[in-house]
Amino acid sequence: MFNRDRSTGKPNTRADTPGPGGKRGMFSVIGPDVTISGTVTATADLHIDGRIEGDVTCGALVQGAGSHIIGTVAAQSARLGGQIEGNVTVRQLSVERAARIRGDVEYETIAIENGASIDGRLRHASAAAPSAAAEEPIRLISAVEASGAAA
Repeated sequence: MFNRDRSTGKPNTRADTPGPGGKRGMFSVIGPDVTISGTVTATADLHIDGRIEGDVTCGALVQGAGSHIIGTVAAQSARLGGQIEGNVTVRQLSVERAARIRGDVEYETIAIENGASIDGRLRHASAAAPSAAAEEPIRLISAVEASGAAA
């Protein structure tokens, strides 16, 4: 009744249209009473209210205020509201006021609400990487070495 396409009368299957997270209309929920130890990978969008002790990779992530992630987070987009102990790499990032992040954050776009806490480095993802020449140490030579090299 509520989940039917009005034009055809057939059940509405929103998952047939692919979206940026892999499958449009599909999402997975990790509830507040769930603790996962290990890597979490989702092709669909992911909503976390529980505890993850491992890395999280997904298309779009929504983290509830009471959740806790101990590990790295990688996603196309994320709205973070809980605790994270680990590095975060997200293209479009929104950090809510209840969020507490301990780790480095790499992003393309970011919005941080008043009250949010990030204890780590912020790095814009499109920042140019240093050239190889700039990474090599500079070697100072003395005047004696320079005159000996010329001889």
